[in-house]
Amino acid sequence: MIIKKFQGTDAQLYALVAPLVMDVAIIRKNNNYPFKTSDNHLWFVALDEGKVIGFMPVENRLNKMYIDNYYVGEDSEKLLTAFIEKAIEEFAHEYPISAMAHIRHVDVFRACGFVEKKVWKLYVKMEYEVDGKSKK
Repeated sequence: MIIKKFQGTDAQLYALVAPLVMDVAIIRKNNNYPFKTSDNHLWFVALDEGKVIGFMPVENRLNKMYIDNYYVGEDSEKLLTAFIEKAIEEFAHEYPISAMAHIRHVDVFRACGFVEKKVWKLYVKMEYEVDGKSKK
């Protein structure tokens, strides 16, 4: 498996993720919420033998990095952890990172250093903390 990085409007990104982001079953797994991108997004895309097995877009919102609307094939904890670690490696030295995690993935985010800030029925807003403190 390899994880590649793409700017949010890169034509190659569209070609890679289009079959997934338009798949009804995958949209259902995302609670029927559509996937979005923009120039402010950086996407991590995981490929296994040339096939996309997941993706994690990270949006720069006013100098805070925001993980939302990600897809992890088979809800793989190993893949989700790899994505989270890539986001931390890429951004944590410069920006605070927050995530809108699916309830089913909270333990994985927590194991990677995120803490719960607000809990809803289907999602949990989480922030990455270093030594018990969020980067401001």
